[in-house]
Amino acid sequence: MYINGEWRAAKSGKRFDSLNPATGDVIDSVPDGGAGDALDAIAAADAAFAGWAGRTAYERSAILYKAWSLMIERKAELAKLMTTEQGKPLRAAENETQYAADFLLWYAEEAKRVYGETIPGPRGDQRFIIFKAPVGVVAAVTPWNYPISMLTRKLAPALAAGCTVVLKPAEATSLCAIAVFKILEEAGVPKGVVNLVTALDPKPIGDVFTSDPRVRKITFTGSTAVGKLLAGKAGQNLKRISMELGGHAPFIVWQDADPTHAAKGASLVKFLNTGQACISPNRMFVHKDAAAAFTEELTGRVEKLRAGNGLEKGVGIGPLVNEAAVAKVERQVEDARAKGARVMCGGHRLLDNGLDRGHFYAATVLADVTPDMLIYREETFGPVAAIVPFDDDDDVMAMANDTAYGLAAYVYTNNLAKALRTVEGLDFAIIGVNDINPTSAAAPFGGMKSSGLGREGGHEGIEEYLESKTAGFSI
Repeated sequence: MYINGEWRAAKSGKRFDSLNPATGDVIDSVPDGGAGDALDAIAAADAAFAGWAGRTAYERSAILYKAWSLMIERKAELAKLMTTEQGKPLRAAENETQYAADFLLWYAEEAKRVYGETIPGPRGDQRFIIFKAPVGVVAAVTPWNYPISMLTRKLAPALAAGCTVVLKPAEATSLCAIAVFKILEEAGVPKGVVNLVTALDPKPIGDVFTSDPRVRKITFTGSTAVGKLLAGKAGQNLKRISMELGGHAPFIVWQDADPTHAAKGASLVKFLNTGQACISPNRMFVHKDAAAAFTEELTGRVEKLRAGNGLEKGVGIGPLVNEAAVAKVERQVEDARAKGARVMCGGHRLLDNGLDRGHFYAATVLADVTPDMLIYREETFGPVAAIVPFDDDDDVMAMANDTAYGLAAYVYTNNLAKALRTVEGLDFAIIGVNDINPTSAAAPFGGMKSSGLGREGGHEGIEEYLESKTAGFSI
């Protein structure tokens, strides 16, 4: 663990293994921290806060620029580690490492653009000046599915704003977090400003984060259930929160769209990271006139996806994170099959050619999915494309919005008016119009409804780590 500028063991002396999900092999072990380690990290961050907040924006910016440069230099090394520990194909890991570096670069620039404002007072002798100040100590919890970019998406704006941070990474991808913190250390982040606590059991760490008064903000990316739990506990102590939670993205293919083009996009975004992404499309609503062509094209593309160890050339789909993830996918597919869905390809666990050592499920396409099926209601987080035919525009908008989630959605149409009306009518915060990658370090990312609170990325991302201070002057 990295606490107060030093690499150290857990107070308990315990460690836990990090496993390769493609092979089941042990990669390495990491410290198994507990509440005492989290308290040490918070104390270090609290002690370092005044000094870090007091540095100029230009000084903080220079360190973030250095971290960006180091991450770009080590892109191949980081990607290989990510593929080994998380499982995604190497090319996808390289893309994520670039995305992670983008946040360091963006907030190196945004650090120098934290602006206040002046406001005229109602009295002739009164003036208001609004200052922006860092929130304070930030506790961050990050997920396993994007184990490097989700770190920088939180760390970069927090550091740019002048906050100090204690981070608890997902237990499945602690080695990726350690690699990022080594970069921050080498970039010159002062001791105590960033702190890393690894732990197999996240609950004691979360309890400390939500109860310690020195922690002024909690930022979390993960499941909606855990996010609600953390938000509730944080709310009891009036801590600021930002939550990026689950999704259940609709993918709408209107009648005028090119079904072949839409199917190509669907195959790329649905099976990215083996479907283990909060913005992954879960329900593909395809107009009945386009459904046959869309299904044929999508199935043909998915059948060509090769599953395996992401370090092997030609592999397009990696393992799921664990056995529970495989069981969830199996349950949804079998439920859909029993209720009348057609399995166009896949639909089973992969056990041949050594894949039984890992957590592999075949890339699957289900046709004729209906609202009574589990996959229509539950987030899958796996490699299953569920196609729902429709023939009424109003009905499909109602179906798309019929979910507690509100993170991402996708729309395919060649009609500009149709696109605008669809964007306006969807209760989702991120919408790709003929675009399967509507994300960037420069754009806000976050959800509505049960998909979260707050935004990460863009100029809005740094505001999550700033307080407004109003000064009234009588002159």
